[in-house]
Amino acid sequence: GRQNLRQIMIGTGFSYYLIPLLLIVSSHKMVSGFHHTTLFRRSINVVGRSFRPLSLPLPRSALLSTTTSGASSQQQPVVFPLAGKDPDSSPPRVRFAPSPTGSLHVGGARTALYNWLIAQKARSSQPEAAFIVRVEDTDVARSTKESEESVLQDLEWLGLKWDEGPTSGGKCGPYRQSERSELYKAVAQSLLDSGKAYPCFSTNEELEAVKEAQIAAGESPRYDGKWRDADPDLVAEKIAAGDPYTVRFKVPKNSRVVIDDVVRGTIAWDAEATVGDFILLRSSGVPVYNFCVAVDDATMGITTVVRAEEHLTNTLRQGLILDALGAPRPRYAHCSLILGEDQQKLSKRHGATSCNQFKEDGFLPDAMVNYLSLLGWNDGTDREIFTREELVNSFDMSRVNPSGAVFDIQKLKWINSNHLKMIPIEDVAPLVKDQLFKCKVLKVDGAEDSADRITLAATCLAKQMMATTQDAATNAAAVLAYPLPQSFSDLSNVEPDEQRLIKSGSFYNVAKAIVAAYDAGALPRPNPGNPMEPFEEINGSLITEDNDTGGGEYAYPAAWKLFMKTLGKEMNLKGKDLFHPARLAMTGVMSGQDVTKQMALLQLASEFGSAIDLGSTEVVPIEMRMEILRGFLDTIPDEYRVKAEAPPKAENNKGDGAGAKTRDEEAGRQDGSGDEGREEIKYEGPPFSSMDIRVGKITKVWKHEDSDKLFCEEVDVGEEEPRQIASGLQPFFDEEDLQDRRVLVLCNLKARKLAGFPSHGMVLCSGNEDHTAVKFVDAPVDAKIGERVWWGGDGVKSSEMDEPAAENKFAKKKMFEKIAPHLKTDEFGVCEFLGKPMMTSSGPCTSA
Repeated sequence: GRQNLRQIMIGTGFSYYLIPLLLIVSSHKMVSGFHHTTLFRRSINVVGRSFRPLSLPLPRSALLSTTTSGASSQQQPVVFPLAGKDPDSSPPRVRFAPSPTGSLHVGGARTALYNWLIAQKARSSQPEAAFIVRVEDTDVARSTKESEESVLQDLEWLGLKWDEGPTSGGKCGPYRQSERSELYKAVAQSLLDSGKAYPCFSTNEELEAVKEAQIAAGESPRYDGKWRDADPDLVAEKIAAGDPYTVRFKVPKNSRVVIDDVVRGTIAWDAEATVGDFILLRSSGVPVYNFCVAVDDATMGITTVVRAEEHLTNTLRQGLILDALGAPRPRYAHCSLILGEDQQKLSKRHGATSCNQFKEDGFLPDAMVNYLSLLGWNDGTDREIFTREELVNSFDMSRVNPSGAVFDIQKLKWINSNHLKMIPIEDVAPLVKDQLFKCKVLKVDGAEDSADRITLAATCLAKQMMATTQDAATNAAAVLAYPLPQSFSDLSNVEPDEQRLIKSGSFYNVAKAIVAAYDAGALPRPNPGNPMEPFEEINGSLITEDNDTGGGEYAYPAAWKLFMKTLGKEMNLKGKDLFHPARLAMTGVMSGQDVTKQMALLQLASEFGSAIDLGSTEVVPIEMRMEILRGFLDTIPDEYRVKAEAPPKAENNKGDGAGAKTRDEEAGRQDGSGDEGREEIKYEGPPFSSMDIRVGKITKVWKHEDSDKLFCEEVDVGEEEPRQIASGLQPFFDEEDLQDRRVLVLCNLKARKLAGFPSHGMVLCSGNEDHTAVKFVDAPVDAKIGERVWWGGDGVKSSEMDEPAAENKFAKKKMFEKIAPHLKTDEFGVCEFLGKPMMTSSGPCTSA
């Protein structure tokens, strides 16, 4: 009978609640993604033997493979390669596990890089070391094949070649989670068989009711364990009836998970108090993320997991699963998040963040690798420029900093410019050519010879100044244009320095002489037979230094030099009084690269049959430039046609200060008033010391159901429970802008309801006068949650401030009206109140 059979199965160590399935073998219903006959098969297979977690049997439908397709003609046991081994003593097997739901962003790229560097460095002494790419595509709704291909292409562009992965195969494949579903089901079954997991029939409505009751009681929401020790007969009946169920992990009583994080040191969790029994398989049979990750790490023999700190909380569940399977845990290293310049998590609102965009913008892969490595790591010196090989030799995870790293696009450009300088111009030119096509400077169907010569000229011209290869293309387009205005009345359209030069009188006479030389055929011009002369030495080698020009003594650069020398003598001019006006006349701007090189590029672009895309790029040949210049000169008023004499230097009477202006007096003169004319700042709000302003962190944010202006937030301000605050920020920000953001919160406000939502505090923002633009007041990333902000101008520290006024004294609307006009940001981004900085223990607050 069933009771006897159950006793037999208990005696063999088999999980007794599956035995009633023997009574319904004839049924072919699908329950929770498992076929009853499959479960029956598993039941028969384990009768009479004990379960060994280090090598698990698979059902006949679950096939493992060493190929990417997952096809195999033989069943294989589930093997944990590191069973009985110390991961730290084994050859490193590291993995990068992207989710194909979008582009590869810099955070993921840095994670991939650190893993790749570990494997590359170890390979010299441990050839078995491997860098593995594993695609975590269980999010069926968001994962796409196009995204997977994009991520893999970006990794290839960065030069992070993987040893095992979805396109190359390997001994632990398949390498897409979507192709490993039978493996997950088999491992889940083994946990069921060993009593370390159980079926849960709680409905969503039941779970939600339990959650609400726990929250009302002030408890942390978690599963209440209703089905943890359920009657096996009841379980069998519900399975027989086809009731849907999830598979939950049975968290051991009094369990504790401790890891020695390479970056963050020892971290420990009280597992039972932190998480309830969590789900392994959903009722649809789809495995959850943490279960897949733990199984994959165990079956692929991963020795070290390097990932972002946002995955730190996942480690608890993954560690519990690995322990239950008898698989050794890998070593963990959780790297800090990459932040924007506002000290918030890097996102699209900070500009380009995807690797593909940086590729499109003309950055080099070696420069990206160099820069990404420095986002949290250094070699112990001030060195910042590394080749790929030098990084491999120098990198060590022990030098990775746990503090957040700020992504600085200007620093990336500087590193990229240094790498460009290290590359021969012949290797840079093809990259510049790609950019010339992307920027539509070159036309796709243009003559190849013309395109190659224009590319070389554009590359040589920009080699020393460009931060990206795109800069060479935009510089070429600027050189080919001629921004000199048509008339003096349009002078406001040019740069201030150029306006001053034209009004000084120097420009008119030099430009007039250049036009006269052109009319007389005496103005030196690039050699039509060899326009590349300025870029080439006599031996044909290319010149990249800004101030060096090529050609022999009779070439165009030499002829131009002689022309300028003669012009200077005739006009009694030299230096900037001669060269700045000449450059402005020839190029339309007062500064830039060598004039002869610019004119040579113009000659190449103006040739008949040139590869320039004239539909998208403006080209103003020398003939047209001279006509524009001639017309402009005719409109210059007489007073600006003669060089103004320099005013005599004022006598410096240091003794009595006569004729001198103090800084305050000068400032008063510039704004039309002295101190007596300045408007006195009127502030009628409470003193700063009475306001309880604290550093907070928005832990949860959602849109108000009945208001299109309000966000509802839960903000941690260092109290036992987060505060609920309503902010009218919907018109200015998205939810992702607020989530996990550090903010300043005015805490001693009168609690009130906004559109029915109980709000207790105010998130401080700064704005312009009419409040059409709003910015957060951001606390430093290292500021302590809950610490009180003080007024930095008077040197008073937080601990020395008066006790804040009693809570509920201030009404939010009145308070906002009083303090908002005085929250301003100085030129350095420091947030000030009444002209003094707002300070924390980690430095001033900012608003960017």
